This record gives sequence, C-alpha cells and structure tokens, in this order.
Amino acid sequence: MAANPRKILVTCALPYANGSIHLGHMLEHVQADIWVRYQRLRGNEVHFICADDAHGTPIMLKAQQMGMEPEQMIAEVSKEHQADFAGFDISFDNYHSTHSDENRELASFVYTQLKDKGYITNRTISQLFDPEKEMFLPDRFVKGTCPKCKAEDQYGDNCDNCGETYSPTDLINPKSAVSGATPIMKDSEHFFFDLPQFEDMLKAWTKSGALQTETSNKMQEWFESGLHQWDISRDAPYFGFEIPGETGKYFYVWLDAPIGYMGSFKNLCDKRDDLDFDEFWKKDSTTELYHFIGKDIVYFHSLFWPAMLDGAGFRKPNNVFVHGYVTVNGAKMSKSKGTFIKAGTYLEHLDPECLRYYYAAKLNSRIDDLDLNLEDFTQRVNSDVVNKIVNLASRNAGFIAKRFEGKLSETFAEPALYAEFANAADRIAELYETREFSRAIREITALADKANQYIDEKAPWVVAKQEGQDQELQDICSVGINLFRVLITYLKPVMPLLAERTEAFLNETLTWEGVAQPLTNHEVTKFKALFNRIDPKHVEAMVEASKEDAAAAQALIESAKPTGPLIDEPIEAEIEFDDFAKIDMRIAKIVSCEAVPKANKLLKFQLDIGGEMRQVFSGIKSAYTPEELVGKHTVMVANLKPRKMKFGMSEGMILAAGPGGKDLWILEPHEGAQPGMRVM
Repeated sequence: MAANPRKILVTCALPYANGSIHLGHMLEHVQADIWVRYQRLRGNEVHFICADDAHGTPIMLKAQQMGMEPEQMIAEVSKEHQADFAGFDISFDNYHSTHSDENRELASFVYTQLKDKGYITNRTISQLFDPEKEMFLPDRFVKGTCPKCKAEDQYGDNCDNCGETYSPTDLINPKSAVSGATPIMKDSEHFFFDLPQFEDMLKAWTKSGALQTETSNKMQEWFESGLHQWDISRDAPYFGFEIPGETGKYFYVWLDAPIGYMGSFKNLCDKRDDLDFDEFWKKDSTTELYHFIGKDIVYFHSLFWPAMLDGAGFRKPNNVFVHGYVTVNGAKMSKSKGTFIKAGTYLEHLDPECLRYYYAAKLNSRIDDLDLNLEDFTQRVNSDVVNKIVNLASRNAGFIAKRFEGKLSETFAEPALYAEFANAADRIAELYETREFSRAIREITALADKANQYIDEKAPWVVAKQEGQDQELQDICSVGINLFRVLITYLKPVMPLLAERTEAFLNETLTWEGVAQPLTNHEVTKFKALFNRIDPKHVEAMVEASKEDAAAAQALIESAKPTGPLIDEPIEAEIEFDDFAKIDMRIAKIVSCEAVPKANKLLKFQLDIGGEMRQVFSGIKSAYTPEELVGKHTVMVANLKPRKMKFGMSEGMILAAGPGGKDLWILEPHEGAQPGMRVM
C-alpha cells in the first residue's frame, strides 16, 4: 500500500446501447484498464466505472425496428456489453446505465442548478419534421442530395462524398430516413445551455494541463470561431428523461450521457458504506477524476461537460485522456472484409490477453490512430510473449522441479544483473503513469532479451549433463525464474491472467515493491503451460466469422424492419440474384446438440442432411438449451465453405431470425419436410 494513496475515479466513454462492442471500442477500455490496474498495483484507491448510453432517437427507432420496447432492448444490450468487457478482463467496479433513477435525479439536479443560475435560455426554432411519423428529425435522420457535389443519399449534416458540411434544410430533395416521407418545416420551443458565459473559464481550463496538447490546441480553434449556445432539448416522441416542469420536452442525450458517469458512481456509492459521492464530485475535491474517451467526442467532453459541471457547482476533471481510432490492416474496419470484428467474435477464437498486449505495445499518450495489423499481431505476440517472456520460465522450471524439488537457490548468484532489472521499476512506472504503454513494453521486452541472453550464455541444459555442477545449475535456473518474475510483475497491468497463472507457479502474489528483492530459498510449484501461441488459422477463422456476423446482422435488420428506408448502415457489398441462387439451403435434422465450453454464444450441432452428417457451430446459445433442439428439423446453408474454428470445423450455417438474445428462432420447416430436401 502506498504511504499516501491517491483517491482516483476513472471512467470510459459510455458505449451506445444500440449495437455490439467491437475492437475499436476495446482499445479505450483496454487502455483505461491497464492504467487502472497499474494504479491499484501501486496501492492507490481507484474506482473504475462505466455505463451504457441508453437514450436518444436511434435507440427509440432501433427498438421499434426490433419490435420491442426500448427498455427491453437496452437491457439485453447491456448484458452483451458486460459479458464482452468481462471477457477482456476489464476490471470495472460498477457498470450501470444512463436510463436509471440515479441518472434521472442527477440530470434534473444539474439542469435545475443551471436554470436557476441563468445558464438556460429558451427560444423557438424551425426544424425538419416527418409528417408521417409525426416527429422532428435529427440531422442524421434526413437524407438527400448534397447541395455542393450533387451526390445522392447523403446525411443531413455532411456529405460522405465531398466532405461538405451543411444544414439539413440545404439538402436537395430531402427525405426522412425513418419513413421516406418528404419532411416539412415546423416550429418548436427549445432550451439552450448558454455555453458562451463559460468562455473565460474554459480558456483557462483547457490551457491548464487538463488536456493533451493536441486537444488543447483544437480548443483554441473553436474559441476563435466563437462558442454557441447548445440545444439541450428534444421533442416527443423521444426515449430519454423529460425535462422538469415541461411537457413533451426531453433532455438531449448528450446532456444526460456524461452525467451518467456521476450516476454510475452514485449507484456504486449506494451499494457501499465506504464511499462518499460528494468527496469525489464536490467543487473543492482533492480526489482525482479522469475520463478516457475517443477523439470523436472531444468537443462534448472538453467544452460542454466541464462548463455544465462548473455551472452546477461540481468539480471538473483532472484530465481527459483522448485516443485515436482503430484501423485494421491499414484501413478502416470493414464489414465486407471481415475486419469489423466484434468483441464477442474475437473471444470465440482468440485469447483476450493477446489483444491487450498488442494494444499496449502500440499505445502512447497522443491521439494517434492505432493499426491492428493481423499478421503483425500474430508475429508480435508469439515473438514477445511466448518466445521471449514465457519461454524464459519454461527453459528453467523443469530443472528446478526435477533436480531440486522445486526449490530456488538459497543465495542469488547474479545480484548486479538483478539490480538492473529491479532498477527499471521507476522508469517503467513513469511510463505507465503517463500512458506511454508502448515505451513500457519496449523496456520490458529489452529486459527479456537480456534475460534470455544470460540463459543462452550459461546454457543450463549443458551444465545439467556435467557431474558435480548441481549448485551452478540451480543458481542459473533460479536467476532465470527470478528475472521472469520481474518481467511478469511489470506486465501485470497488461496481462492480469498471465500474471495470475504465474503467481500460482511462483507461489507468490506479485507486487511492484516485491521486485526490489529476488526470491531465494523459495519453493515453486510444478510448471504448467502459461500461455499459448496464436495459431494464424484462428485469426483467419475470426475474420471469416466477422463476415458472417455482418451478413447475419444485415439479414436481421431486413427481416425485422417492415417497410421504408434502412436506418442502420447497410452492409458494404450487394449481391446479384445469380449470386443468391448459388446458395444451397437444405432441410436438416438435429441429431445432437451440445454447448461449447468457454464459448458464450456457441452450440455444436450434428446435422443429418439426408444420408450425410454435418458438424455446424451456431451462435444461438442465448435462445436455446441443447436439449430443446435435439430431434427438430431446421434449415441450413449446405454449400458454405467449411470454416476452421478454435473448437472444430463448422461445415455450414443454421438459419435463424429475430432481434437477438433470447428472442432468436431457428427456422423450422413445415411438417413433412425431410432431411436433405432443398429449400426453394
């Protein structure tokens, strides 16, 4: 425990509750979790919280598409999000929702404080209105022809073709993306947060060191162009919190979303007697508050959020840590290429600590984009973690177990070498503290190279064959295991599960302070494999599964939406009828079905398609138990290219439909259909 432990509250940006977590999201949560785990390792008091961002027009419309109430949809999405974060060992102390009593109360309190102090104004504005759905249309729910380049099917705020930004009223031939109707202009009273009143405070705060240099510089550009009042209200119908004292008026999602940080922490405080909400949020608080966010939401977190907090009488963040986007193989994540990879899909094929390590090896304190190159990912994890670090233990542990009953030497043979490793603690600590994770990884792997060089030079496998050299052999191997112990301690924030397995092997809890002295006259347990190499075939299977995920998701959207334009972004590639005609759909009898160990969503099937048996894996575990399915007939795609998965070969695809979760149904053909029959 640190002599004077810091009290720290850490948040990640709130994932939106209308879709799955993907590897782009995971960058932020891994980055924050590494920093949090480092702080805990140093004895600081850290509270790490998050929540789903559950309000807004897209949530409301998506729920309508799926044929369910918004509350049901966000509850199901929350379960999926939390399972994904747990799968990557993200160590949240609390995960909540913005659609909560705590958030409603706090949002109302913040608004009332701002209103009472004269920071809220109201005026009538004209907006595009959908006459069929009887709702005002956010910019992204209006589509038309770009007024500049004349590209068709562009959103109401900017053109994807030429990059022009504009008002939705500037679109040529605008159409509602909800109903397809031509919108009309309609007046409505709206409420505004008077951001310009906070300009002097914000100018000082943004230059105070509370923001990265790149973010602070960007703020100055916005100051130069002038701050504007911020529309914080939306008209019914809207899924969110109604504004106190108003009818049919709701808080815009971006008002109550950041307050969700406070709401999640309030929920945690209510569960625990040792936490005081006010201690962390009062204006003169001596605790620390940090937000980890992506660069796409800097504007809200660096202007509106600190101004709202200041105006309502709360403290401002110590810092807002901003990161860039994730690209895959040098390009934007693509559904058609299988590089738009969901967290759950990754977890079905690969060890989460591989991604944690790779992200750490490339992360720094700047706002640079990070490229997940899948070939480099495989090579780097195998080279660094397996060949350099874990192999260091396996090269020495066998001799200690077989020749010395698991006992390390009574005295340490290489004090100068150990001191070099132990003395790196302060340098690596500073790199963790400042979020220069890639530099920390370089320091750790450089030490691993030195440790392996020592073992190569001492060659314990040669010494083991020499008579009368038992002490030398024990000393060499004890040095190797101790150097490995230091390396894993330094890696513990990045790879907590590897550290946990190492602790079981070493018979010791790894602490930062513990690296100061080596283990001597200490008994270790029998060595077991600590980490597995990445098989490139598993990476390929993940990419193929991601293509299937994208296709299945698009099919669900199409089947769930009755009529009208799609709100969700369509899959990138369309196919001709001739391509579709190639799909061979067959009646299949489910001969056997079983759950797949360590897979959250998969069931393993043996299917009879008429004189031929097929093994198929299908992600419908949330909707069925294996016992419910045995003996049923269903429909499968029989000519899908077999795909090698971590759990075995999948030789087709079972067809299912529904919004997901428990509401997912396999296609069951009419009575009389026999295995092997084609589906026309």
